[in-house]
Amino acid sequence: MSDKHELTSMTVSLPSMQKDYVREQAAATGCSTPSEYIRRLIHADQKAHEQEELELKILEGLDSPAREMTVKEWSKLRQSLRNTLAKRRKAQCRAPRERTGDLARGRRRGPH
Repeated sequence: MSDKHELTSMTVSLPSMQKDYVREQAAATGCSTPSEYIRRLIHADQKAHEQEELELKILEGLDSPAREMTVKEWSKLRQSLRNTLAKRRKAQCRAPRERTGDLARGRRRGPH
C-alpha cells in the first residue's frame, strides 16, 4: 500500500536556463532544494485548480433554479461536510509527523 505523502522521484528535462532559474528561485524562496521548490509550485497549482473548481460549482449553483431544501437534505449536507473536514484534518495532522519521523530517523525524502 502506497502512502499518498510518500515521496517518489521523477526526472524532468529542462533547458539550462530554466534549470538555473529553478535553482535561483529555490534559494530565493527559502527552499532547501530545487525539488522542494518544484513541489511548492505544483501545490500552488493544485490549490488554484481546486479554487477554480469551487468557483465554477458556486456559479453553477447560483445559475440553477432556486428551491427550498428539506431538513433531511440540510442534515445530509452538514454530515457530508463534517466528514470531509474530519478526513482533511486527520490527513493534515498525520503528514507533518510522518515527515518529521522520517527525517529524525535519517531517511531522505525524495531526490535532492
